[in-house]
Amino acid sequence: MNFLPNDLQNIVLKKSLMGYDVIQVEDLLEKIVEDLAEHIRENSRLKERLDDSLEKINYYKNIESSLQNSLIVAQQTSDEIIANAKKNAENIIKEAELQAKQIIEEANREVIDIQKEYERLKREVEAYRIKVESIIRAQLRSMQNLDEQAKAINLNVV
Repeated sequence: MNFLPNDLQNIVLKKSLMGYDVIQVEDLLEKIVEDLAEHIRENSRLKERLDDSLEKINYYKNIESSLQNSLIVAQQTSDEIIANAKKNAENIIKEAELQAKQIIEEANREVIDIQKEYERLKREVEAYRIKVESIIRAQLRSMQNLDEQAKAINLNVV
């Protein structure tokens, strides 16, 4: 019947000379016992559902905690990877700059060596040119002397 507190307060039992009507009281008590038993069973079912729900909540809280920890570890790992990558990139750049500087310095040394060699060869060519020119002039003078000698011989012969 599911009595409510107000229902129980408003129940009027018939009185007789010997007190309340026993059958009516027994019926009422039986209905109250049934309601109470039903409420106790319902309360037990609800407690079981509550316990199940609490277990599930704890289970999901543990999962949430694990996921949060995993995310934290993943974030830390990601940060470390990024930091290491930046350091590696900086090291690669520094090494490349150092190699480039060495290459440039070597190239500059080679340019200076080539310029020195060019100047030396230029001097040698100039010296050779002067020497050849001197030989040619000497040959021309010799030719002129021979020519003059031939003219002098021809003049003496005639």
